[in-house]
Amino acid sequence: MFTLPLYKEQFSKTKTRIAQSEHFDIHTFIYNSGVHAVEIQNSKGRLVILPFMGQMIWDAEFLGTDLCMKNMFSEPKPAKTIVETYGCFAFHAGMLRMGCPTPQDDHVLHGEMPCAAMDSAWLEINEEMVVVKGSYEYVMGFGDHYLATPSVTLAKDASVFDIQMVVKNLATVAMPLQYMCHINAAYIENVQMSQNIPDNAFILRESIPAHVQPNAQWLAYNEQLKASPPIAVLDKPDMHDPEIVYLMDDIDQYTDRAVFKMAFEDKCFITEFDTKDFNHATRWILCNGDQQVNANALPATCRPEGFLAAKEKGTLQYLAPNETRTFTVRTGITQA
Repeated sequence: MFTLPLYKEQFSKTKTRIAQSEHFDIHTFIYNSGVHAVEIQNSKGRLVILPFMGQMIWDAEFLGTDLCMKNMFSEPKPAKTIVETYGCFAFHAGMLRMGCPTPQDDHVLHGEMPCAAMDSAWLEINEEMVVVKGSYEYVMGFGDHYLATPSVTLAKDASVFDIQMVVKNLATVAMPLQYMCHINAAYIENVQMSQNIPDNAFILRESIPAHVQPNAQWLAYNEQLKASPPIAVLDKPDMHDPEIVYLMDDIDQYTDRAVFKMAFEDKCFITEFDTKDFNHATRWILCNGDQQVNANALPATCRPEGFLAAKEKGTLQYLAPNETRTFTVRTGITQA
């Protein structure tokens, strides 16, 4: 394996090939907005990754299927908060704060990591795989100090890929940890959802965040959902605006490795993760004229209800000084 450093000065608005092999074709370019991107292609599809902006995955397309949510953004925008550029396939939510803040919380939606200005970025390449990696040091006077090292790994001839986050507490005191791998999967009508955890693990979210404006129809539909198994087929798009959210807690009691599937036509979208790392998950469904998303499984260390809620419910985790945690999610699409 060899390492190829990435420097902003080497990117241009003209798509430029920086590496090619029998199995991979890698290009760099700059969007009109000024955001830098790396495109990795293999025989099954492509990923577009923003190496210097939180290492979010902007686009994912495999087996002829666009995996990304429908959104209002034609390209990524320079941003400090995720809502300013909410069009990506996946981003890292956290690390000190995560979720929808309550009026009493002091953090933005999903915390500081989604649009973090990465300190460095590089590729690790061999005959079998390409890994995009980055490094981000968060340090605040009289505050927390950590090192985040995210990566995305795509193997040859693969239509699934691994999203990883490694975080190390560099401070001499414990730091709070809230992390979610936020995968914004496409909303596909009539997709059939299944998972290896029971229906009773799903809890319909009853709190209403500030960005949700409920109407009578939606409130009545939510009452129906409370007494029903979780939505398994996306056959009611008109009922998924505002969003429908399910919460799953303590899922390690059901399985060591959670597997979520969305089957459609002859394909299956999958998300897999170890429950010893992610003991919570969220399902987020939204369908309107501007945004359509079926985030079938968002693995997390706690519920996405903000910092204070996690602290109050005792689900807020802490990293000891010099402690390192590693989180890995496999996602993508396969032939059924």
